[in-house]
Amino acid sequence: MAAWADRGGAFAEQAAWQQRLATVVETMKELSRQTDPQEMVRNYVRRMQQLVPVDRRISLSRRGLTWPRFRVTRFSGWDDVNPWQEGERLPILSGGLLAELIYGDLPRIIPDLNVARDDPAYEFLEGQRSLQALPLYDQGVALNMVVTTRREPDAFSVDDLPERLWMANLFGRATQNLVLAEQLQAAYNALERELQVVADIQRSLLPAELPRIATMQLAAHYQTSRHVGGDYYDFFPLAGGRWGILIADVSGHGTPAAVVMAITQCITHLLGGEQERPSQLLSQLNAHLTAGYTSSSGHFVTAFYAIFEPETRRLTYSSAGHNPPRLRHCGESHVAALDAAGSLPLGLLPQVQYRDADIGLRPGDRLVFYTDGITEAANAQGELFGTARLDFVVGDCRDDVHGALRKLLEAISAFTGGHTASDDRTLIVADVV
Repeated sequence: MAAWADRGGAFAEQAAWQQRLATVVETMKELSRQTDPQEMVRNYVRRMQQLVPVDRRISLSRRGLTWPRFRVTRFSGWDDVNPWQEGERLPILSGGLLAELIYGDLPRIIPDLNVARDDPAYEFLEGQRSLQALPLYDQGVALNMVVTTRREPDAFSVDDLPERLWMANLFGRATQNLVLAEQLQAAYNALERELQVVADIQRSLLPAELPRIATMQLAAHYQTSRHVGGDYYDFFPLAGGRWGILIADVSGHGTPAAVVMAITQCITHLLGGEQERPSQLLSQLNAHLTAGYTSSSGHFVTAFYAIFEPETRRLTYSSAGHNPPRLRHCGESHVAALDAAGSLPLGLLPQVQYRDADIGLRPGDRLVFYTDGITEAANAQGELFGTARLDFVVGDCRDDVHGALRKLLEAISAFTGGHTASDDRTLIVADVV
């Protein structure tokens, strides 16, 4: 009979152990699915109550406070409270037993609890006879603490204390990481909204629509690698029916490049229309940028500015370190580069000498202005799109400007595998008619 009793006790113990393990496994699975820290705490407390029943649970914090002040952030006698949203409204107590516990930085068990009526925490501890305090460490200090109590004395085992402390701190760290992730996501969303506003403002600096030029048809594409970028293009009506065509690229990416782009746009609009030659505009732009904007920031601007005379179809241009536009005389196989008037980018050195070049165009000619995000678009192997592929697509004269622009973008997308652009991409296709 004794043997059967021993076996029965062993079976019962094993069954209890298996049930406890199943509860822990289910708890861990449930916690791993949580994305809301408040819901995570709620589920954890419910599960722990199944494993280790207590009569009261009190959460404390001394973050941002000094001895002897502390805040009660959760209490099992309250309705559901979210301390991360309602923290400023939660009660702050000063002194007493709970202050000694949380500022003591050590776990404690009080087997025979007696709380004086004048203790600031009396309402939380009234009627409780045993207490377990588990500090939650952050940077080596117990900034938070979980206090559990029972109505009967000697209800907590010191043998279980190391395991309880370990579990509480691991859960506390997991919860804190989830809170930080939530805060990071909220900050990211706010930044995303701000960047979208900046992107909208930046796009408003570009031409709202392409100009109607008597002997030229235009199509343009503008794509930033991030919300905002440093590419810029513009058109300026000039005296005598002429038109200025500008394309520019600020070094770097993102918001800093976008700021310099906006400065360049502002200066250009202040100066545009006053210069007879493209080199004059680039010289004045360079003087303004080096004097007040780029000398300390480390940025520079490549730019290509051309003046087109619709009546004579003559193009006068000057370049400040920019990629030479491509020129295709349709009916001919050769694609030329407008590279006869190059000099240093804007914003590097004051008093740079820029010069002009002239070229006569005729009906059927095609010009492609672009930034280096086009030719430096890379495939998975790191190979660049390059000017040879650009020229090959430019050489097909069967499409109008819109079809040519579309084919160029399709060729780049096919070459890169549709990957997100790592640099801003700007294209202007101009057909002489």
